[in-house]
Amino acid sequence: GKGRFLLNMAKPILISTLSGIERYSSCLLRAVEKFDTEEFSDLPNIRFVCMDARELPEVFAESEVDRIYLNFSDHGQNHVMQNAVLHQQSFIRYEKVLPPQGLVEFKTDNTPLFDFSLEQVKEAGWTLQAFYYDLHHNKELNKENIMTEYEEKFSSKGNPINKLIAMRK
Repeated sequence: GKGRFLLNMAKPILISTLSGIERYSSCLLRAVEKFDTEEFSDLPNIRFVCMDARELPEVFAESEVDRIYLNFSDHGQNHVMQNAVLHQQSFIRYEKVLPPQGLVEFKTDNTPLFDFSLEQVKEAGWTLQAFYYDLHHNKELNKENIMTEYEEKFSSKGNPINKLIAMRK
């Protein structure tokens, strides 16, 4: 994406490394420009990668990734369910880079895609740890939520934000 989520995630906690993956160089450039500001330039744990997430197993080693965040991955595309970021082939790729009990967190305002993704979690044999159809109206969950640019845009229009957390078997 445009970097807000990644950069704000890195500020309060210094995780060993956070990699922001974006397949569109124009969006990635916006994230890098934000990173280059004084507010974020002191974060040593940020990496930017311009690639398609389908290539995760070619870039990251087995169990190298602890958690995958998929934020509004369906916007900017005419997304059909077969190309969704949470479908059977995606889970196979995620299993190659996540350790057992590794997590995938997915947020979207697209409820039909969210419903499809919930089904796919079960079909892939993963554990659905939690899911929410209106994240922003749950005070407890929302207080630690880091919003993306898309999330703010769609939430301000009254669109409910859906979120799921799935754990690898």
